[in-house]
Amino acid sequence: MICERFTTGSPEELEDAVEAAVMAIQRGDLVVLPTDTVYGIAADAFDKEAVAGLLEAKGRGREMPPPVLVSSTATLDALATRVPGYARALVEAFWPGPLTVICHQQQSLQWDLGDTRGTVAVRMPDHEVAREILERTGPLAVSSANLTGMPAATDADQAEEMLAASVAVVVDAGESPGGEASTIVDCTGDQGRILRRGALSLEQLNEVLEPLGATLTDLD
Repeated sequence: MICERFTTGSPEELEDAVEAAVMAIQRGDLVVLPTDTVYGIAADAFDKEAVAGLLEAKGRGREMPPPVLVSSTATLDALATRVPGYARALVEAFWPGPLTVICHQQQSLQWDLGDTRGTVAVRMPDHEVAREILERTGPLAVSSANLTGMPAATDADQAEEMLAASVAVVVDAGESPGGEASTIVDCTGDQGRILRRGALSLEQLNEVLEPLGATLTDLD
């Protein structure tokens, strides 16, 4: 596969980059895109073969399904069901941003993200380029742009070096502003639980929840 790289320095370059990424996604190809945390490798969440290709490109198995990025908080209810109040409070406070929430998925969804056990991990990134792409493609399965076991790419050079053989388009928007992965919170139970520490701390999350009489538990 030929990997094309697009920069986003001017409005015209940005439009070309977004359009190339959208067309690649629609063809079932993989794309590297910038986010507010680290660079991601993306596939159409509803394209089973594309998602399988994403996992293969990273060297991952089905036991590590990718999260789904969305362009709007309203999309959460299209993908998830039985979303608890504390999860909605966190989403309201930290989306767009480095928070991934795991919820029960809508049973009607026709997709295969891997061995999700009936759940979906959802995030809305705080990055203009990423959201512009998402607004045109709909939900994307997105994992950090790296080979499993390697550090996540924080710029397009690192991502391209690891993944150029697997992706059709690399969107280069410079250095990732965050550089640290999102915090993942399991919201499938009565009390939320941090599954991965990231850009948001337990203290920041609980600061939102404590006035509501709720708190999260941390990793053991």
